[in-house]
Amino acid sequence: MKNSIACALLCGVAALVASSAINVFGQEHDGVSWVNPYIGTGEGKIGYGGTMPFVTPPFGMTNWTAQTRQNRLSVVSYKYEDTNVQGFMGTHQPAIWMGDYGYVTIIPQVISQSGHALETTPEARQMSFRHEDEVARPDYYSVWMTAKDSSRIRAEMTATERCAYMRFHFAQGTAGRVLVEASRPGVAGDAKVDAEHFEITGYNPDRTDRNLGPFALPNFKGYFVVQFRQRWERAATYGMDGAGARGVYADFAQAPSEYGATIELRVGTSFLSIEQARENLRKEIPAWDFDAVQKKLRSTWNDKLSRVSVDGATDDERRMIYTALYHALLYPRVFSEYGRYYSAFDDTIHNGESYTAYSIWDTFRAENSMITLLAPERIPGMITALLQNYKEGGWMPKWPNPSYTNIMIGTHADSLVAEALVKGFTGFDAQTAWDAVYKDAMTPPDGDTMRRWLDREPHTPYEARGGLTYYKQLGYIPTDKTDEAASRTIEDSYDDWCVAQVAKILGRQKDYEFFLHRSLNYQHLYNPALGLLNGKISNGAWAPIGGGRDDPHNRSVSGWTEGDAWVYTWGGLHDLPGLMDLMGGADKYNAKLDQHFAGGHNKHSNEPSHHYGYLYDYSGKPWKTQAKVREIIRAEYANAPSGIDGDDDCGQMSSWLLFTAMGFYPVNPASAEYMIGSPMFAGMSLKLANDKTFTVAAKNNSATNVYIQSATLNGKSLDNPVITYNQIMQGGTLEFVMGPEPSKWGSAWRGRPVGK
Repeated sequence: MKNSIACALLCGVAALVASSAINVFGQEHDGVSWVNPYIGTGEGKIGYGGTMPFVTPPFGMTNWTAQTRQNRLSVVSYKYEDTNVQGFMGTHQPAIWMGDYGYVTIIPQVISQSGHALETTPEARQMSFRHEDEVARPDYYSVWMTAKDSSRIRAEMTATERCAYMRFHFAQGTAGRVLVEASRPGVAGDAKVDAEHFEITGYNPDRTDRNLGPFALPNFKGYFVVQFRQRWERAATYGMDGAGARGVYADFAQAPSEYGATIELRVGTSFLSIEQARENLRKEIPAWDFDAVQKKLRSTWNDKLSRVSVDGATDDERRMIYTALYHALLYPRVFSEYGRYYSAFDDTIHNGESYTAYSIWDTFRAENSMITLLAPERIPGMITALLQNYKEGGWMPKWPNPSYTNIMIGTHADSLVAEALVKGFTGFDAQTAWDAVYKDAMTPPDGDTMRRWLDREPHTPYEARGGLTYYKQLGYIPTDKTDEAASRTIEDSYDDWCVAQVAKILGRQKDYEFFLHRSLNYQHLYNPALGLLNGKISNGAWAPIGGGRDDPHNRSVSGWTEGDAWVYTWGGLHDLPGLMDLMGGADKYNAKLDQHFAGGHNKHSNEPSHHYGYLYDYSGKPWKTQAKVREIIRAEYANAPSGIDGDDDCGQMSSWLLFTAMGFYPVNPASAEYMIGSPMFAGMSLKLANDKTFTVAAKNNSATNVYIQSATLNGKSLDNPVITYNQIMQGGTLEFVMGPEPSKWGSAWRGRPVGK
């Protein structure tokens, strides 16, 4: 009876805390209260975003989440449909199709009066929960869990950039146990007990990218230190695996309080050493004050979330927007620790600042551009990190996690470098930037003509631009020599355009002209009989067109990457007016684009389709863009666990929503231009880092009034469906008048083909 009463009291306290949090913080200016971390965590009508309800600061090095399943490549730690919690995890897994590395898991358990067997496997230790008993925010997570003997534990969690603070509450009549899982069976990690200081330390050397990249990294470890506020009765290691223990358990006495026992702990993580993990704790959580840590994290998030304000949104729409902001500000993640960082490219420690988890094939399109607006202070360090990777490993990476992974195609770090320079960012070495992009563009990877560069092929040299040898010889990459050859040709052409922009800014005129001309190589794949781009084999003949996006022969026979000819024909982001000329003019371009959408070829769940809604801006029918982007938002996003159609890919899906809601999108991100769509709300403002504000106002906006009738920028008529980064950074107001019918606004604009 006492256990039931105590539990009821604790439940009541939890409900009161949750209720008061809503009442106190549920104000419009408090962006955290509008974030729904469940968006993207579940499957359903729209899709599955593969996100997790992370407690972490923007760009945090370690993310903290309830673990409802054991993560691995293609499985993340938390899924909304799950009904059990297996522990609380410090994870570095950024997306579904990337694995984890250097993780640590903390597991509370109940020790009843009759004792409780040690349960270490995820299935044995798991406890049931309901979402009604869960609070998930960027700054705080809590959940009530029920053990097999019906006893309950309440867990709370908040975090800093590299550390976490947890509280576990146990009912009267029970004692608490905490497991610290350093690694899993077959992983040669280790955990140790420091009885004098009531501290558990250890490391985990596991990293999934070891299967995908070219390097062994014998020095890589994810270190941790766990410190307890309360003294344990006993602690011991378990699961000896080789030379080390997989984990430690610590047992605590029953508390005399009628409300049961509370165990508080703080976890420091590091990739440098155990001492650095301890130092990170000293710097980030110096005192035993959970509420202070949580309030600071909430303030940090609100500072970023307050950069965007929305007028005229429903509650559901507001939650979609602020959750997209939260997702867009998670990556790339910090990978340095107070002036030093471990490099997964030469396996040593360096002085400096570093970042990792760049899903560049995805994020070069819009996510990186969003960071230039919302967190421009991060851009120099992020570019510097890529250049450091180049110096330490020989190349800028395409998907570091934390080392080379050879996932996806192209060398789109070239786009990130070009975008930073075109937008006027400094704080990184321009000569090194040129050296890095020039190597990408001119140096084939080792064994280029001896390999097909299969998707995710294990243990290959760094792929860079696979097939570059043929690209330089033939002007395209042949499908009979290299996998994904047609897509590579198109994406390498875009990257050449980006290299040309770097050359232009650095005064290298001949290099600029060379790469600008070579950026037209995608045109070699235009098949006039189809009106589409088409892969070619090495003798110049056309390859089979392919049987659709999911055709298993597309990569090797037809030459496509996660797509087909329909998905990639408009993939030359830098030269859409040139493509229009190839097709025979705007009318034929528009007819083909109509056919693309009518035929169901637009797959917004994957990034190569993300700019397609904006393509009518180039061909005299921007009103079709306006209708199409509104249609995509309605179909692909919602305030629901199944609220993102496809893997969020480190914020790219979310960044598309943010830009489109504001009314513009970076079709060619390195151009520093944004194509205009149809703003989602009556008003939306960006508070810029230079203390200016850029506002988009849309008079008469509604679900039916999606068409722009006229536009002004700072009171002057805007006739073309394009604005620039510099115009945004100057602040002011972009004002639209909206209506229910298409207008001729913006219809005279065509853009300019490359070189003209």
